[in-house]
Formats: sequence, C-alpha cells, structure tokens
Amino acid sequence: MKCKICKAPAQVALRAHNAGFCRECYLRFFSRQVSKGIEGQKLFTREDSVLVALSGGKDSLALMLELSRQGYRVTGLHIDLAIPVSSAAARAVVERFCAKHELPLIIKDMAEEGMPIPLVKERLRRPICSACGKIKRYWFNKTALDMGFSALATGHNLDDEVARLFSNTIRWDTAYLSDQGPLLEGEDGFARKVKPLWRLTEFETANYAFLMGIEHHYAPCPYSAGASFTIHKHLWQGLEEAMPGRKLDFYQGFLERGRPVFARREAEEGVTLHPCSQCGYPTSAADLCGICRIRDAVK
Repeated sequence: MKCKICKAPAQVALRAHNAGFCRECYLRFFSRQVSKGIEGQKLFTREDSVLVALSGGKDSLALMLELSRQGYRVTGLHIDLAIPVSSAAARAVVERFCAKHELPLIIKDMAEEGMPIPLVKERLRRPICSACGKIKRYWFNKTALDMGFSALATGHNLDDEVARLFSNTIRWDTAYLSDQGPLLEGEDGFARKVKPLWRLTEFETANYAFLMGIEHHYAPCPYSAGASFTIHKHLWQGLEEAMPGRKLDFYQGFLERGRPVFARREAEEGVTLHPCSQCGYPTSAADLCGICRIRDAVK
C-alpha cells in the first residue's frame, strides 16, 4: 500500500478513512484531527492554560505531546493512586515523559491525601472502579480550579466516548446523556472539561504514540477485571470492523441530534447543587459530597 498523500510506502492503514499514510503524512493527519476536534467544538484557544490529566497511558501522553507541538500552553497532572506496583510504574513513566519533553508536571499523591485506593477498596462496600473514578475526577477538578487553569483536558478517544455513550444509552441515563460530549462548560464549582482526541480512535492514537516513540504504561489496573466498559468497547470494535467509520458517524450524530434533546430535558427537570459542608465541593447530597464520605469511611 502507498501513502494516500505522497505515494511513499504506507506505514499506517486506516479503513475508516479508506487510506494509508507514511510516517510524516500520518503525523500531519493526526495533528489535523486534533485541531478539527478542538476548533470544531471550540474547546479552547492558544490563549488558554490547559491542565492535561496524565494517567501514563498512550492516549493522555499523546494528547499532551501533540498539544505542546501545536503551541498550546499545557501542564500535566498525574494522580498517584498508591496501588502496589501499578501506580509506581505509571508515575515513573509520566515523570520520565515530562522530563524528556521539558513539560511541567503536577503530582497529587492519594496516600498523602489519606485515600490510597487499596485502603478505599478495603473499607467501601461498593465497586472500587466507581469510587476510584470519583476520586480522580475530584482531584482533577480541584487542581484545575485552585491553580487557575482555563480547561481540564483528558485523553478520552473516540472508542472511549462511544463505549460510554453506548452504556448510557442502554440504561437511558438522561443525566449523563445530557452532558456527554467533547466539551462540558465550567460552572457551579466545576472546571471546564475538554476531550481533544474525540475524533481519533484508540488504534489511531496508538499509532501516533508508536511513531513518536512515546514510552507509556500499558499494564491494566489490577482492580479492573470484568469492567462492563471493556465489554462495550469490544462490541463496538466488531461493528467497526464490519462497517468502517460507524463509530464516528454514531458519535457525531449524537452530538448534533441527540445531546441537545437530552440537555433540554435535563434543564427542565433541574438538579440542585450546593457546597459540601466539609470541603465545599458541589454536591446534590444532603450534607457531605461523595469524596468526603469516602474520606470518612477510610478514617
């Protein structure tokens, strides 16, 4: 196969685009897709300061590198979950990456905050993935607000977004369907959240990481076995293989025609938020937010 652009030997083949690319043309393709995702949804500008959540995986590191190459002002944020072996390896990858590319990095250590995930798992009678996600979102949001960042960016790709949309649709979870998308405006104590990789699949991001020589942490979380999110991803991968391009069509169709409907319905019903009595974080609960309840359970 030859590169669709320059006719050199292709190194990456993308069935959804009916095209192959050499290394340099693929990197330009990837960059254009990120730019289209940012500009098309008005996620942020080069005047903004962007906090990038870095897990140590290929997607978040690829996002950080590409945004810096495009001239955006970015700072990394890594949440050390204190999971034995796994967390130390992920943190080391993030630290080496930021040092290599001379990018600023903030570390939040959950052991120092009194909420190491193994202890949370031991004390709570609920799925640990749910609690872990809540803890990470809390610290992402708190750091972005406390340090005055314009936006909080995550490395969620098209596969992630489609799997989440599929899960929410199966449950007809109107609250989540009303605000799912590449952009969630900041309000009521929440930072502006953006997902610049929403047009790119996991495979496309993996190719970028490989071609750019990005070292990444790839070991799965030891607590994530059997997660429904992974099952939904596999289902959609099979559909994409049979019908290339279906993921992006499905997701863009939801953004254009589905989300506005659910957003209007959710606005009519309304959810009242107020500050947590202990930490001030917005919550719909009567007194303490979910994080303070977790903190109290761990204590």
